[in-house]
Amino acid sequence: MFQVTITPAAGKRLIARAVTQHSDVKKALLSGTVVIIAGTTNGYVAEEILKLTDQIDGFTRNRFFRGISLPSSIPTTNGGRFSDESGFPGDVVLVNGKWQKGKTIFDVIDDLKEGDVILKGANSVDLKEKKAAILIGHPKGGTIAISMQAVIGRRVRLIIPVGLEKRVTGNLDELAKRLNTPGSIGPRLYPVLGEIITELEAVHLLFGADATLIAGGGVCGAEGSVWLAIDGQPDELKSIKGIIDLIQNEPAFALQ
Repeated sequence: MFQVTITPAAGKRLIARAVTQHSDVKKALLSGTVVIIAGTTNGYVAEEILKLTDQIDGFTRNRFFRGISLPSSIPTTNGGRFSDESGFPGDVVLVNGKWQKGKTIFDVIDDLKEGDVILKGANSVDLKEKKAAILIGHPKGGTIAISMQAVIGRRVRLIIPVGLEKRVTGNLDELAKRLNTPGSIGPRLYPVLGEIITELEAVHLLFGADATLIAGGGVCGAEGSVWLAIDGQPDELKSIKGIIDLIQNEPAFALQ
């Protein structure tokens, strides 16, 4: 067993690399559709998948989001969320492994079928219940609302890459009831069932080892970091340490 500290940015990179090894994602890349809905964590996922399929040219994470949370020193709209789609490039949609540039989830939702995969980030994660929730700013529910048509209606696979920094201890259904009550101010909250991939699941997907969250936090750039204890065979631990050494200095996200 060894312990490691992972920053939020490094965690996003670790999760992204794990997503490329997910069996359902691999199958859909070969014969099917994979939709990577824009978001800061999914920006890393898109990078890793486009690298894997030799299509990374022309992709940038800079504006790969519809809304993000920012500190109070930066002006925001919509109850603390920053929304600006002026440079939005579209989601990343791959059909039979080929990137359909400029397409969004709204363009392909009616064509998705069982065996296809939607990747959608989240804003809250309950580690005990393995459940996530998404902040909603759009009056029609945004990308998760449209995605659920295919997830519920046609058994399209929903995978939720989400960092441990977004963990909450409250019941997500109760939190949603509170935030969604008429008269409340700020974004709404939508709990959603899908396969959660945090740094913990990422370690298992990549190496077959077990990771446990043991502490968190830090300063001087380590704010939001997580401490993990990782148990595995010597060869697994060696591989894990090699990957973590590579991603450890992943730069923090910068708004450009």
